[in-house]
Amino acid sequence: MSEDVRKEEIDRAATGDGAESGSGKVPPEAGMLGRIVDRSGYLFAVGILISAAVLLMEVFLRYVLNSPTIWAHETTVFLCGLAFAFGGLYCSSRNSHIRVVLIYDKLPPSTRRKFDIVISIVCAIASGFFAFAAWHMVTRAVWAPTGEIRLETTGSAWSPPTPALIKIFIFIVMVLLVVQFLIYAVNYARGNGRGAQ
Repeated sequence: MSEDVRKEEIDRAATGDGAESGSGKVPPEAGMLGRIVDRSGYLFAVGILISAAVLLMEVFLRYVLNSPTIWAHETTVFLCGLAFAFGGLYCSSRNSHIRVVLIYDKLPPSTRRKFDIVISIVCAIASGFFAFAAWHMVTRAVWAPTGEIRLETTGSAWSPPTPALIKIFIFIVMVLLVVQFLIYAVNYARGNGRGAQ
């Protein structure tokens, strides 16, 4: 492969015009979980739109009708928090997360495949540590010291249990990230994926 062709391939991959990561599609090595996560992204996109509508409504109610709500701010923070937490899993499922490819792009395909396996395993381990930390947050946010279930609330006038729900959701996302990275590692090891050409 000539140097010009290789540079063009790297440019296409970096801009999302190529068939590699960042192309806007779920790669086959992401498996069924990747496809499910990709389709679930629409739900969280709608959540962002709903939060924008709630904020617009709150501005109108507060500054035009002088009748603010007690729930708008906490609702939008909750919906946006869910979307942001989901964003990491979404990017991982599409293999479009930020990466430094200065060395990686110069490697031959067989070496890239080995790098993909190691990177996926390291990411799974790191996500596992974050899942462990998230579990500790969940235990404090869901159970009272006496052992009864008591969801942590915001402490405001409305006081919804959104802090506990966000922490539970972050834990679930971290566990799914572990699974997603293990799926990648297995599929790369089998020779499925970008580095298998």
